[in-house]
Amino acid sequence: MGGDRGPGEIIRGALLAVDEYDLETILLGPRELIEKELTRAGCPDSGRRRIHIEHASQAVGMEESPVEAIRKKKDSTIMVGFGLVKQGKADALVSAGNSGATMAAAIKKLGRLDNVIRPGIASIFPTLKSPVVIMDVGANVECRPQYLFQFAVMASSCAHVLFGNQSPKIGLLSIGEEAGKGNTLIKETHDLLKKSSLDYAGNVEGRDVFQGNVDVIVCDGFVGNICLKISEGLAEAAMKMLGQEIKKSLPAQLGYLLARKAFRDFRKRVDYAEYGGAPLLGINGIGIISHGKSTALAIKNAIKVAVDMVDNRVNDSIVATLARNNLHP
Repeated sequence: MGGDRGPGEIIRGALLAVDEYDLETILLGPRELIEKELTRAGCPDSGRRRIHIEHASQAVGMEESPVEAIRKKKDSTIMVGFGLVKQGKADALVSAGNSGATMAAAIKKLGRLDNVIRPGIASIFPTLKSPVVIMDVGANVECRPQYLFQFAVMASSCAHVLFGNQSPKIGLLSIGEEAGKGNTLIKETHDLLKKSSLDYAGNVEGRDVFQGNVDVIVCDGFVGNICLKISEGLAEAAMKMLGQEIKKSLPAQLGYLLARKAFRDFRKRVDYAEYGGAPLLGINGIGIISHGKSTALAIKNAIKVAVDMVDNRVNDSIVATLARNNLHP
C-alpha cells in the first residue's frame, strides 16, 4: 500500500520477482483490493500458487508521524509484515512506504542485532567503477563515533554480500582527506576505524562519492540524506538539461540518434530502480526500503536485494564483525 504508485505497481513488481526468482511472496493490505489488482495485472486465481495475501486493514501515509503511526495502527501493513518476519513466516519485508515508520516498526517488532547501538539505512550509489554503499542516509541525524563505526561494519557486510567484495574498502565522509580535517565526530570516528580490523582508506570528500575508489562511505544520517537527495536531483536535472540542449539544434539531434544506446545505458546506470532499495541494517531481520516513486522494476530489484541478504546471511556477518572488533553498546 505504500509509495506513490501503490498498490498496482507494487503488486506488478512482486509478480515480476516471483517469475524471475525462486521465491514466494506475501502481499500485505486489504484482501479485496489486492485480489482486484492481481486480476488487473493479469494474474488469475490459477496462477497464484506462489502468491499469498495477508490481510491488513490499515496503511501508514507518507505524511504521518512514524512513532504515532506504529503506536496507533497495529494492523498496518508494515506492523503486520514485520510480525510475519518475527514469527518466521516471512524471511524479509520490502516497503515503498513511509521510511521512518518502516524503520520504527522494524525496531519495535524485531529489535536490534546483538551489540548494535543504532540501526541505519544504507543506500547504493553508482560510481565510475563499481557501486558504493553509503550509510547512514537518514535514520540517525545525531550520531556518536560508535554509531558511525558500526555503520562502517554493517555497510561493509552489505557491500560484501551484494557486490562480492571480499574486503570492502571504507571511506569516512569529511571536508578534507587529511586525518585532522572534520569536526569532533569525524576525528574520533577516524581513530576508531584506524584501530579496527576493517579495510579503512581514510577520509573522503564529497567529490569522491562517485569516483568508485572506495566500496563503502560512512556518514551521519543528516549528511547522508542530503547526499542522497542532491544526487537524485542532480541525475534528474542532468538528464533534463541534456534533453533541452539536444532539442536546440539539428546536429545535436542527429548526434543523439547516433548515440542513443549510450544515452539509454547511462540513464539505466543512474536509475535508482536498477538498485532496488535501501537495506535497513542493524535490525534483527531483513527489511528493505524502496523509493517512494518505485516502479515495478524497482520493486522487483528491491526483492532481489532482500533475497541476496537472506541467502548470504548478512546479519551473521555483521554480528561476527562487531564481536571481533569488541565494540559494544
